[in-house]
Amino acid sequence: MKLMLATLRRDAVLAARNPGEWLNPLAFFLMVIVLFPLAVAPEPDFLSRIAGGVVWVAALLATLLSLDMLYRADVEDGSLELWHASGEPLYALALVKALFHWCISGLPLTLLSPLLAVMLHLPDSAYLALFLSLALGTPVLSLLGGVGAALTAGIGGGSLLLALLILPLYVPVLIFAAGAVYQASLGLPYTGELAMLGAMLSLALALTPWASSAALKLNGLR
Repeated sequence: MKLMLATLRRDAVLAARNPGEWLNPLAFFLMVIVLFPLAVAPEPDFLSRIAGGVVWVAALLATLLSLDMLYRADVEDGSLELWHASGEPLYALALVKALFHWCISGLPLTLLSPLLAVMLHLPDSAYLALFLSLALGTPVLSLLGGVGAALTAGIGGGSLLLALLILPLYVPVLIFAAGAVYQASLGLPYTGELAMLGAMLSLALALTPWASSAALKLNGLR
């Protein structure tokens, strides 16, 4: 636990020293939401129908932009090898990294999205569904993204490969999350979609850290 907390503190210090790495995805998310109504018909009825999908696509792409930095510093400065030499399981490292990534990417997106959805004329009945879908779905994006980041950690310029690996895994999350918001906007029940997101989160918490640790052993400890 001490090593996990030390890793969290180290990552927080690195993020504070390099704010652009985590602010750029957030700025991208904000720009997409702000500019989208200007690029299409700014009619409230039209925007309200697609608001949930727009917010979720922007959140997904913003999360993807920040995945490349997940293990890059650990590979470059040898921290990954030191962690392995300490005898601590790489499972713990993968879990801490995914948690920290969510804190600096998924959590801000979740908190900002209901406010920005006002610009897209999201119906009042869908705000709770949007918040809950992001609260359940963005951790899944970080956990799945951690696997891709671990696979490409030792590859220079692996951002494109990372996107190709992870995007297909993100599609089910996008479908159920956007579906929940759309169902809520129509006044229909959306608990089924949220239950699926909760199941995905449970599976991701149980499986992805093990997959990430195996990938780190291949890429970071050769």
